[in-house]
Amino acid sequence: MKRTVSIMPCLDMREGRVVKGIHFVDLVDAGDPVACATAYEADGADELGFLDITATVEKRRTMFDVLRRVTSAVKIPVTVGGGIRSLADVESALEAGAKKVSISSAAFRDPAFVAEAVKRFGGKAIVVAIDADRNAKLPSKREVYIDGGRTPTGADAVEFAKKMADLGAGTMLPTSKLGDGSKRGYDLDLIRGIADATRLPTVASGGAGKLIHFLEAVKEGHASTLLAASVFHFGIFTVRQVKAYLSGQGVAVHLPPVPGV
Repeated sequence: MKRTVSIMPCLDMREGRVVKGIHFVDLVDAGDPVACATAYEADGADELGFLDITATVEKRRTMFDVLRRVTSAVKIPVTVGGGIRSLADVESALEAGAKKVSISSAAFRDPAFVAEAVKRFGGKAIVVAIDADRNAKLPSKREVYIDGGRTPTGADAVEFAKKMADLGAGTMLPTSKLGDGSKRGYDLDLIRGIADATRLPTVASGGAGKLIHFLEAVKEGHASTLLAASVFHFGIFTVRQVKAYLSGQGVAVHLPPVPGV
């Protein structure tokens, strides 16, 4: 039985607005989060990402008030990340309507936090987000970065992912720092390395720019969820177009109903 692949537009948030940049910088405004979320749901999105991209660096909590507005407006699951540093943050995110909570920098700095979160809220609710860039000296050739992709750690991305999987995290979300916003394609080696090593659902993130990139992430990257931001925010593709393409290539997706039928 073929697994069904999910499409996940991501709302990168700053100051209450959706933004998008390249390589985690050069941010431009991309709209109101509730308007974006409801439009994506209507277009057939299976789930949404909600990432407060400056919360960690600014040492503040996630915008839970904005998150609640988004989750109240849609029925599809929302994964929230950015500034999640405590069990109270995880609890607040879930209470605000998130289905899953993504932990990134705090997971690296304090792995015990991930174990505690899994014990309290269940592994299915916990996503570990791993920002990575190339480093030829490491076994997987990919290095973990924290603080919104600003700080190199010297740690191997695949080895770190395996550690997080052993602690009970339910989903892996690797993002290519080099690929972010570039539209040059996902980092297939990074995604496949983590998906194969952990055997967990893995979200492809960072670099989608052509329809074939989505197919490559499934076929070559072994991703179960395809996250994208720029191509959806700026109308390069609709969710419906991506799903129709993937379906035509033999990938199992939930096709949205035809409007007006």
